[in-house]
Amino acid sequence: MAGRFAPRPTRTTVRGGELAVPAGVPRQVTAPARVRRWVPAEGPLDLGLVLGPLRRGPGDPTFRAGRDGSVWRATRTPAGPGTLRVHASGGEVRGEAWGPGAEWLLEGLPELLGAADEPDAFVPRHRVVALARHRRPGLRLTRTGLVLESLIPSVLEQKVTADEAYRAWRRLVRGFGEPAPGPAGAGERPMWVMPAPRTWALIPSWEWHRAGVDDKRASTILRAVRVAARLEQAVGMPAAEARARLQVVPGIGPWTSAEVVQRSHGAADEVTTGDLHLPGIVGWALAGDRHADDAEMLRLLEPYAGQRHRAARLILLSGNTPARRAPKMPRVDIGLL
Repeated sequence: MAGRFAPRPTRTTVRGGELAVPAGVPRQVTAPARVRRWVPAEGPLDLGLVLGPLRRGPGDPTFRAGRDGSVWRATRTPAGPGTLRVHASGGEVRGEAWGPGAEWLLEGLPELLGAADEPDAFVPRHRVVALARHRRPGLRLTRTGLVLESLIPSVLEQKVTADEAYRAWRRLVRGFGEPAPGPAGAGERPMWVMPAPRTWALIPSWEWHRAGVDDKRASTILRAVRVAARLEQAVGMPAAEARARLQVVPGIGPWTSAEVVQRSHGAADEVTTGDLHLPGIVGWALAGDRHADDAEMLRLLEPYAGQRHRAARLILLSGNTPARRAPKMPRVDIGLL
């Protein structure tokens, strides 16, 4: 496999927090951006809340929050790699896009920012939920229309700490992806587009190991990318049917499929089960029960049928979580073994 890929960057970590847009990029090397302006329906729009679920930890090479309130996103669309910059001002959203996927990204801009969402259909049934909704009126559920970009990092997050999963995502995307089109792909800290399905399939086993990804998760990703086209077709299905198609792939269960369709479909009712913390957080917020399991969580969320995922998001945003009583899950970096 030697010589199949370009050498990996030597720097494998970056500082968290806001990252400035690369400066000093010569104008002649960057193609002009394609631009779309869009006016959302009535009501506030919080770009950070809407697009935040697409960010995989601090230093995510595919996501950037600008100092001016803009959000940058690099992704692989059906038309090819693309970079999207979104900025909201004066009730209008301006989208700028670069690369072969620019038109596709701009066409999907409204749905990405929640145009297909129906937040007014949500009726709070608990005070904590009502307060969270009042304090976060700009929440909309994004719909990316892409499956693999959410599936792969979700698989990396299975059964490990968030820090381990984020580190693996950064290393693999930087090592085997490609620079983002446009100005975001240049400078000292460029953004990156995740690898194509075939490239994921050709990553050597030792690179998965160095990234801290065990054989089980790596094998799940390899099985998924072999049927990537079939999985991407799931965006045209109802969320429940899309989850069923995803779960045909061994290693993808209810937790992973829910995490995917929440982003790819903007699925307002697909609540995550099998999570280590969510049942206790929901149980604590709605009933004072920090030991709630999945069954109890689903029972408590019954009044929000059709909007259970939104209710869970609002509970998480409320900050009303039980105090930690046990040590954090230990981090084990298998790449050092």
